[in-house]
Amino acid sequence: MELLQLQYFQTVARLEHMTKAAAELQIAQPSLSKTITRLEEDLGVPLFDRKNRQLQLNEFGKLFLQRVNRIILELNEGKRELVELADQGQTQITLAVSIPRVLPELLSSFLRQFPDIKFQQVLESTSSMRNLLEKAKIDFCISSVPLEGDDIIWEPLVTEEIYLVVPPGHRLAGREKIRLEEVKDESFISMNTGFGFRNVTDEFCRKAGFVPNIAFEGDEPGVIGDLVRQGLGVAFIPEISWMNKENPFPNKLHIMEPNCQRTIGLGWSKRRFLSNPSQQFRKYVLDYFSKIAIH
Repeated sequence: MELLQLQYFQTVARLEHMTKAAAELQIAQPSLSKTITRLEEDLGVPLFDRKNRQLQLNEFGKLFLQRVNRIILELNEGKRELVELADQGQTQITLAVSIPRVLPELLSSFLRQFPDIKFQQVLESTSSMRNLLEKAKIDFCISSVPLEGDDIIWEPLVTEEIYLVVPPGHRLAGREKIRLEEVKDESFISMNTGFGFRNVTDEFCRKAGFVPNIAFEGDEPGVIGDLVRQGLGVAFIPEISWMNKENPFPNKLHIMEPNCQRTIGLGWSKRRFLSNPSQQFRKYVLDYFSKIAIH
């Protein structure tokens, strides 16, 4: 059994299609088919159910794939660790976030201290971040929903209040606080389904006894605020959005009932080797949020 066989099997198992797998691996399909057949002969069991040229991972294949994924993950992490030990370490940190508002100040202050470190950052949904962590594809994630998993660590950073903002001239614009049920018939401008903040605010509405009427979905908090100003609906806005903001959202309303708060946390995988730059970033984030004032 060779490593190349395992890598080929991993690709075929993911795509369940020999032609597509061969194209992705940039090898001839007959060669790939022979490799998988030899692997099955070595193991003594079929890994796929084959019917009319269709492939489907069977119970043997599913069980073996779990082991193969762990083997290849450990090899990749071992390589990263050796590179770090040889002082040729990565200076790039991969970071997934569901809260883009926290990044500019956080990253700029960190890079002032560590100017040689580079970031690869992606905006992801909660489920995508969990998947990336489980597969050790990223160093860290910052999310507003706790991420759970056998190898995932999620450390709370800060708890903040969630407000409701309404357009100028709105019937509630002169108020300082409301009960959330008072806006059950309003049009809401919201983050896309699947993002942590959307999950949190949908749960607030559920506790208040209604399902929000979503008039617009997006992934840019700044755009959502602009749409509220234009009178297109009301929106939930997290307290952190007021950090260092020269023109805060008008007509900010405290929600008395239910209790509308969220906790932001930093997540990472115990299975992924953390380079020295990654460890420095983790310590910096924990220190940064321990001192942050968002009131």
